[in-house]
Amino acid sequence: MIRVLLVDDQPLIRSGFRALLDIEDDIEVVAEAADGVEAVALARKHLPDVALVDIQMPVADGLEATRRIAADPSLAGVHVVILTNYGMDEYVLEALRAGAAGFLVKDIQPEDFVHAVRVAARGDALLAPTVTRALIDHYVSQPSAADAPVGLAELTNREREAVALVARGMTNDEVAEAMVISVLTAKTHINRAMTKLHARDRAQLVVVAYESGLVSPRAPRRA
Repeated sequence: MIRVLLVDDQPLIRSGFRALLDIEDDIEVVAEAADGVEAVALARKHLPDVALVDIQMPVADGLEATRRIAADPSLAGVHVVILTNYGMDEYVLEALRAGAAGFLVKDIQPEDFVHAVRVAARGDALLAPTVTRALIDHYVSQPSAADAPVGLAELTNREREAVALVARGMTNDEVAEAMVISVLTAKTHINRAMTKLHARDRAQLVVVAYESGLVSPRAPRRA
């Protein structure tokens, strides 16, 4: 059973998300919070698999809530997914650095929303196409001068290749297909790279890939 914490200061929004999730046999909403402070307290109490967190809230916003959850060793199994609107792209990089596992835009289709919760619970990075474009655009316009992270030199060539594909937004299945390997082997390469680079999850692995220069930013392809 996937345990979910809903965090949004608007009761109507929370009710809508709960209605979508309550009808699923494998998902349970264990708690709701109206601000970031309450979110952290309820996360510690209920230990959800996924915390769906609004970016703008009173008392403590979604960024602060994400930082506090990511910094708490007892909450290492909580995957924070930021809920945002179009036009909020300036928060993307900061939230990923803070420890968010991904982003969802609030106008997502209901079936995609439910699927996204399952993806996040598995520990996969969850970035909406608009968010991925914003992330890449950041590095196209402002290339990072950050030093290479500890562990980068330890990556094998296949691990580097897998990380680069993850940074392009590929799933495990797509990485496996591109590398002509099994899905299990692809997951092994990715997990080993995460361990060596000290990345909390796949989303942070994407940030490391760009900031280290392991992946060269390029303009996103037009649909």
